[in-house]
Amino acid sequence: MHQHIEVEPPREPEPEQSPRPPRPEPILEVRDLQKLYPLTRGVVFRRQTGAVRAVDTVSFDLARGETLGIVGESGCGKSTVAKLLVHLERPTSGTIRYKGEDVTKLSGRALKAVRRNIQMVFQDPYTSLNPRMTVGDIIGEPFEIHPEVAPKGDRRRRVQDLLDVVGLNPEYINRYPHQFSGGQRQRIGIARGLALNPEIIVADEPVSALDVSVQAQVINLMEKLQDEFDLSYIFIAHDLSVVRHISDRVGVMYLGRFAETGTGEEIYEHPTHPYTQALLSAVPVPDPAAREQRERILLYGDVPSPADPPSGCRFRTRCWKAREKCAREVPALAVPEEFRGRSGPAAHPSACHFAETLPLARPAPQHVRQGGPSDPYGSGETPEPGGRRDG
Repeated sequence: MHQHIEVEPPREPEPEQSPRPPRPEPILEVRDLQKLYPLTRGVVFRRQTGAVRAVDTVSFDLARGETLGIVGESGCGKSTVAKLLVHLERPTSGTIRYKGEDVTKLSGRALKAVRRNIQMVFQDPYTSLNPRMTVGDIIGEPFEIHPEVAPKGDRRRRVQDLLDVVGLNPEYINRYPHQFSGGQRQRIGIARGLALNPEIIVADEPVSALDVSVQAQVINLMEKLQDEFDLSYIFIAHDLSVVRHISDRVGVMYLGRFAETGTGEEIYEHPTHPYTQALLSAVPVPDPAAREQRERILLYGDVPSPADPPSGCRFRTRCWKAREKCAREVPALAVPEEFRGRSGPAAHPSACHFAETLPLARPAPQHVRQGGPSDPYGSGETPEPGGRRDG
């Protein structure tokens, strides 16, 4: 009698995650961008006593047709980045390359040509439009600087076409800004930004002053225009839900620097930086069951002054994961060591020494994490003067 021996079938190899596809050639490249505002003292003999580091070594790329969302608290430097990109401010150092050309120090006609292709939509539709000018004059003003785009005899028709493109009646061309609602005024601002047929639009919190229902209309309009005109957006906001809806990639800023960058899925579903996790934990969740399971992270203490930022990691004074290393070394914006050489949503740049040890965003027992200047390690205790708490 032969003994029957069961043979295990050969195991199929686990499917490997497909590597991230290569990014297309960038239309805009920003490297080590820095903007310092000097602090001076004295009346007759003024001397510089320090500097406000509004933007400090910021780098990113923008591909054609892509939307890069930049989020962060007020004062983190995101609006200063917008002003630097459209040359409303001169950077202290760093480079801005448009289609491979360094445009940082351009002036005169060369700068004029670049500005035509990088336009801006401002935050407040109530103050960014001149109340003494008609809508036609506001939208058509760029043609005075760039007459080659629309000759004088063709400007009225061109302005009416722009009004129609942004969803406004072309017959409103002779009206004044006070005759429009906030959402309509922002549409006028968008039409002005489109007037010169730009390739890049920098939108500095374009919906923050609008009601939620109107915000959705403006966001949908911007997405439609992006598809129609093949636009690239730098979309700056403090509302994470809005940024998630419109952005292909997201950069989270804190105190003048990027804390974390990645695709929308990477940032919102798999954040590895504690600051990003804290921001996302504050986003309202409509589902009560999910809200009960959600981890809530509270940050204590104020944001440090950009004139005197902390040594090492700038977030360490409010971080529950802070260790001695965080005060000594500036963390590089790079893929955490644990995820290097691997694919997947967790393998994206994060400026944290301990990013690889942080939990990914998923339902967790409800509790509150605490941390701050008086309790930087989040244990709920305050060490004795001169004492040391082990990490």
